[in-house]
Amino acid sequence: MTFADEVKNAVTPRAALLVIGVLALQLLFIASYVGALHKPKPTDVPFGVVAPQRISARLLTELKDLPGGPLDPRAVSDAATARQQILNRDIDGALIVSPRSTTDTVLVASGGGAVLAESLTEIITKVDLTQRRTVRSVDVAPASDEDFDGLSSFYLVVGWCVGGYLCASILAISAGSRPANRQRATIRTGVMALYSIAGGIGGAVIIGPILGALPGSFWGLSGLGALTVFSVGMITLALQALTGIVGIGLAVLLVVIAGNPSAGGAFPLPMLPDFWRAIGPALPPGAGTWVARSIAYFKGNAVTGPLLVLSAWAVVGTVATLLLALRRKPEAADDAPLTGTAGGGSTAR
Repeated sequence: MTFADEVKNAVTPRAALLVIGVLALQLLFIASYVGALHKPKPTDVPFGVVAPQRISARLLTELKDLPGGPLDPRAVSDAATARQQILNRDIDGALIVSPRSTTDTVLVASGGGAVLAESLTEIITKVDLTQRRTVRSVDVAPASDEDFDGLSSFYLVVGWCVGGYLCASILAISAGSRPANRQRATIRTGVMALYSIAGGIGGAVIIGPILGALPGSFWGLSGLGALTVFSVGMITLALQALTGIVGIGLAVLLVVIAGNPSAGGAFPLPMLPDFWRAIGPALPPGAGTWVARSIAYFKGNAVTGPLLVLSAWAVVGTVATLLLALRRKPEAADDAPLTGTAGGGSTAR
C-alpha cells in the first residue's frame, strides 16, 4: 500500500471536512474574543443627571458631546429617582450635582460590572475637574467582596452553558447524533431536563453556600441555571438532529464563540463594540449573565426580557428536536453511534 493510500485511509473525506470545520471554529474563536475584548471602552452608556434647572441643559449637552460618545445622558428629577433607576437597571450610573458645594456625587453599580463603574467615575471626575469641582463615588449596588470585578455571575452562567452543550453532545455521540424516532427524542429531552435541574441546583450551591461568591435568592439562581442549561442543551440537540455531528460545532459557534464574548461578563455590554453589544442579549450566555446579576445585586429587577430569551431558545430547541425526529426515517443510517456489535455492524438506535 502506497503512502497516498495510507493517507486516504487515515483521513477520510468526511474527516478532512470536519478538520477544516474545526480550523474555521478556531479562527472564529480568536476573531470573536479578541475583536470583542481587545479594546473595551464605554459607548452610549445610559446615564442620569440630577442638576439644578439653570445648568441641566448645558450639562446634558456637555456630557453628550464628550469625545468618543461614552455617555447617553438623560435628565432625572432627583437623587432618589436616579438611585431607583439604577436598581431597576434602566441606567448604569448618575451624576448628582450639588448646588450648595463644589463636590458632586456619581452613583454607580459595581454589581453590574466593576469595570464600567470605575470608567463612569473616571469620566465624571475629568469633567468636574474642568469646572474646578470634585466628585465622590457612591456604589448603590456593590459587588460582593467575594465576587472580584463582578465576574462570578458570568462564570457561573458559562459553566451552565458548557454543561448544556456537553450533555447534549454526549447523548448524541453515545447513541447517534440524530434520534431515530420520536420516542428516542422524547427520552433525550427528558434526560436533558433532569440534568438541567441537577446542574442548576448544583451551580447555585457552589456559588452560594459553598463559596459565598454571590448573594441573592438560592432558588432564583437554581431556576435560572436549570433554564440556561436546558435552553443550551435543547438547541444543541436540535442542531444535531438537523445536521448530525456538525451540530456540535454549530452549538460551539453559537454559545461559545458568539455568546461568551458578547455576554457582558468580562466587560459590561456598554463597553463592547456594536456587533457584540447587539447580539449579546439575544444569546443564552448574555441573557443568563444579566439575570444572574439582577438576582444577586438588583433585587431581581429587569429579568423578564432575558428570561423570555432563554425560554424561547428552550422552546425552539425542544420543538425542533421532536419535529425533526418525526421526519426521520427509521432505516436511515447516517451519523451512526460510536459503538458496534460483535460482528462489526452498528447498533440500532
